[in-house]
Amino acid sequence: MRLPTWLAHHLAAFRAVLVCTALLGLAYPLLMVGVGHLPGLHDRAGGSVVRTADGTVIGSRLIGQSFTDADGNPVPRYFQSRPSAAGDGYDPTSTSASNLGPESVEDILPVPGTVDAEGNPDEGTQSLLTQVCARSRAVGELDGVDGSRPYCTPDGVGAVLRVFHRDGLTGPVTRAVSVNQPCPATPFVGTFGGVAVECAVPGDDYSGGVVTPVRGDAPAEPAVPADAVTASASGLDPHISPAYAEIQVNRVARERQTSPDDVRRLVAEHTDGRGLGFLGEPRVNVLELNLALDRAFPVGG
Repeated sequence: MRLPTWLAHHLAAFRAVLVCTALLGLAYPLLMVGVGHLPGLHDRAGGSVVRTADGTVIGSRLIGQSFTDADGNPVPRYFQSRPSAAGDGYDPTSTSASNLGPESVEDILPVPGTVDAEGNPDEGTQSLLTQVCARSRAVGELDGVDGSRPYCTPDGVGAVLRVFHRDGLTGPVTRAVSVNQPCPATPFVGTFGGVAVECAVPGDDYSGGVVTPVRGDAPAEPAVPADAVTASASGLDPHISPAYAEIQVNRVARERQTSPDDVRRLVAEHTDGRGLGFLGEPRVNVLELNLALDRAFPVGG
């Protein structure tokens, strides 16, 4: 008996679904699991987990983590990771970047007494520039280096003015406001274009002025490297640059009561070179380095 054309087509499609399910949904995944258990691949397939001497899993070589106390302050005896924009920091379920770019230089200042729909106080929004400035200042204070950088104020916000001209975009300056420094702060520069610079009043509209970043006199090559003040695209980068590790050496050595040269030796041992000799940049795995420090120079040991 010959089946109707429509039924024959449906049966053929059903057989194709069964075959594809068996091959791609069962056989192929099982094959990949088997390959993942081959010598040399087992650890990577299992998440590249890192364990303590007693076998406790404390992290992954592929996912960064913060070395801070309960209040979010850096623990001085450990090397610090780069910032993270993934959730509350290094959250694999919220991997992301901040999506802020080079034009993000003006903060939205919190307005005192203002709350959102849920009753939470207005916290404002920091620009990327202010985030970088604040992080650089904090790293400088923590590690005893110069935390200044171009376009940053001494108090760690973006050095940005809104400049008003008599004729709109041209003509003499009639007003200048340091938009990232809320009153009663003292503006980072006293005058601009012959007029006194004002602090910003939260909630006031300064959109009529021209956004004018001010470079300042910070060195062109800041002591605090870029990876210490910016998050990676994923927010999960487990590495820092050798330059960021270097400015932390003296602090870690002091906290662990050992010599900077001993700490540098461990940094060198946990520094990976460029992939294939030419891809990327040298990098230091922070978790593995801190574990090595705990083994070699335990605090109180």
